[in-house]
Amino acid sequence: MEKVKLAVIFYSMGGTNYQLAKWAKEGAEEAGADVKIFKVQELAPESVVASNEVWKRTTEATKDIPVVTSADIEWADAIIFSVPTRFGNMPSQMKQFLDTQGGLWASGKTVNKVVSAMSSAQNPHGGQEATILSLYTSMMHWGAIIAAPGYTDPVTFAAGGNPYGTSVTVDEKGNMVEDVQAAVKHQAKRTITVAGWVKKGM
Repeated sequence: MEKVKLAVIFYSMGGTNYQLAKWAKEGAEEAGADVKIFKVQELAPESVVASNEVWKRTTEATKDIPVVTSADIEWADAIIFSVPTRFGNMPSQMKQFLDTQGGLWASGKTVNKVVSAMSSAQNPHGGQEATILSLYTSMMHWGAIIAAPGYTDPVTFAAGGNPYGTSVTVDEKGNMVEDVQAAVKHQAKRTITVAGWVKKGM
């Protein structure tokens, strides 16, 4: 069977969700997928980004990552999103991208995409689950198939036990509190497995 094509799409200010996206890419490639990693368009003014050292450093580190387009969504069999939480919701940058996919949605090209999501916040109950659910709400409108990790592997518990998608707490220095690498890779592999079933069935 042809390889499952995965788009890993992230937004990251401090580098955390970029790292989660890279781990997802690694896990999916280990599962035999064809993987591309993308960022969403930054909406904040350059002057604001430049005034924050961490944000500026992340922008520099991700400058060669392509900005995602509708064509990339159409290409993918599966999509993994990775975003920080903004008051319990996805960031405006990700929302703006999703909101501009009406043409793709109207033509039926989002139907049966297999999707999964990850998130981060600065405290353990900082809205990570609600942020993931905000993404999944949009995906239900897309007609996508959600492949949440659930409790399909013990690594989920080791990473904090979020069944909706891997989530991480980031301390004031920008370090991840939980060890989530194995959970991210498991989530990616599960997404690829489900996408493989769908692809074979279609």
